[in-house]
Amino acid sequence: MGLAVLCGGLLGLERQYKNKIAGFRTIILICLGSALFTIVAEKSGNLAAMNIVTGVGFIGAGVIFKDNVGVSGLTTAAVIWVSAGIGMVIGSDKYLLGIISTLAVLVVLVLFSLLEGYIDKIHRDKLFVIEFTNGDFENLERIREIITAHNLKSNTINLSKKDGCLQAAIWVTGHKMNLSKLAEVFLKMPEIRSF
Repeated sequence: MGLAVLCGGLLGLERQYKNKIAGFRTIILICLGSALFTIVAEKSGNLAAMNIVTGVGFIGAGVIFKDNVGVSGLTTAAVIWVSAGIGMVIGSDKYLLGIISTLAVLVVLVLFSLLEGYIDKIHRDKLFVIEFTNGDFENLERIREIITAHNLKSNTINLSKKDGCLQAAIWVTGHKMNLSKLAEVFLKMPEIRSF
């Protein structure tokens, strides 16, 4: 159980650091749930019980929502899935394992959310779609210099012209505080119409 939490946590940290949808706690819960299902299947010898995994997967899929901003409900889906594993463990008369698993899930959900918040604070991605007041490419170079000056990294993913004005889509990565300061600088720049 501990090894499942550790290995899932290591993989989840990398996903969280890269601001992926399935992050730290979600990956841990999936790894932990997989370990529980495997333990029950091996110890009981009843592989028919694995049909529960499929059925619960459909329930979990129902709580995942995607909108224009992102995806939500992945951790809730993982909790539904791992709780089915805990239910199977308890149903197999392995009460101590069920209690330990429940405590492990609570630790992942409550305590690890603090670590997740810290990672999100120090490493964040933000997409800026900037519309300039004219079509001058020097404005874009100035924006890149300002981003670098704020200890941020950038990647221009799209350039276009709209009504004779330059429009740039730029992924910016770095500390949350530096991203906020960058937005304040953009607000004061007369050559930026909107962002």
